[in-house]
Amino acid sequence: MGNSIRFRLWSAATISILVALAIAGVGLRYLFESNVERRVVSELTLDLNELIAATSFTADGHLSVAPALTDPRFANPLSGQYWQVEDLSTHSLVRSRSLWDARLVLPDHQTGGELRQTEELKGPAGELTIAVARSIIDADGRSFRAIVAEDHRSVEVSVSKYVRDLAPALILLAAALMAAFFIQITVGLAPLRNLRAAVRDVIAQRTARLEVAAPTEVQPLADEINRLLYAQEKALARARSRATDLAHGLKTPLQVLSADIRALREKGETKLADEIEKSASAIRRHVERELARARLAPGVSGKASCRVRETAAGVIAVVRRTPSGKQLAFVIDVAEDLMAPVDEGDLSEILGNLVENAARFANSLVRVTASAAAGEVVIAVADDGPGIPDADRVSVLSRGVQLDSKGGSSGLGLAIVSDIVEAYDAHLTMTNSDPGLVVTIVLPRHC
Repeated sequence: MGNSIRFRLWSAATISILVALAIAGVGLRYLFESNVERRVVSELTLDLNELIAATSFTADGHLSVAPALTDPRFANPLSGQYWQVEDLSTHSLVRSRSLWDARLVLPDHQTGGELRQTEELKGPAGELTIAVARSIIDADGRSFRAIVAEDHRSVEVSVSKYVRDLAPALILLAAALMAAFFIQITVGLAPLRNLRAAVRDVIAQRTARLEVAAPTEVQPLADEINRLLYAQEKALARARSRATDLAHGLKTPLQVLSADIRALREKGETKLADEIEKSASAIRRHVERELARARLAPGVSGKASCRVRETAAGVIAVVRRTPSGKQLAFVIDVAEDLMAPVDEGDLSEILGNLVENAARFANSLVRVTASAAAGEVVIAVADDGPGIPDADRVSVLSRGVQLDSKGGSSGLGLAIVSDIVEAYDAHLTMTNSDPGLVVTIVLPRHC
């Protein structure tokens, strides 16, 4: 998961979204609190103006405040809504009942008609309040200061309610943005998925090149892969050509050696003839093995297919003419129209080696069966011989390994079959039946 581009992009997007929305949430809370405080100050200013209008001095010089502020909170002790008028000469007070016996004290004095606002004014219970105050001097030179204050907790309550309403909206927005980013990343990485499918087609030999329309950022990668495939194809073609030339070049010397071996046997040089024949057989095995490998290079049989019954019939017709095949009965249990996703020459090589081996060990019968199911073609060759011991089933697929002493075999048959099966991404299994051996080939249907 840590190496996934999608996971990395989505993780980065998720972190960015969460950080951005957290900052936005803090900023929105601050802006809301500032706006609530401005609204409170505006309302307090209106109350302050009413309080000043209701304040006057009596004939004997005492402060007098006519009933003007009708908000019932001013009449309830410690309600959080307070007003106070102070004679700046005598420092006598007239205050709202909500203040009870407490006093609002400004940090410093005011002069003139200045309007003052502070958030650090202590209330009667020691709480922070928002307060506005103004000092007034009348025509007779007498002065007083009026203060109206409100508990800051009213602002905090409004902000808390706002945050409770804001949080679900931000969470929903974060989820929507993360989903949108996931869709965007998926759409953006879709060309890579198409490129992977194209590479899979090349591996499965359905195509020889990457056939994909990639965006500008990915197309250079596809072009480089196609150039690599082309270079590999040319190198393999040269290798196959060299292997074929080598095989043809060795045919004549091997034929000469065969004639020399016969001549030596006629002269009675049996021991020397056997040693030369052993060396010639080893050379012949290597040549056959390399020819089979060269023909099975990737891309040679990408879209090949053939009729199984027709190919099996051709192989059996040849084996019937061998000394071991003349004594046996052959049965082909394959539908006429069954097609296998394999080159006809390769299937002939597979069946030729399997049927020939079966004929060498069978007592009376060799059977070839094939069927198609679940996207696979299953081909089996069975005989009624002694079978193969469990311990030898792996080694028998190795080159040059022979489990019998009859001679006449190079020991490459099953090894070549194994190479062909591997080239087609197929599976080979061997099981003993009662009696005999069953070799099963399972070919995936890529086409």
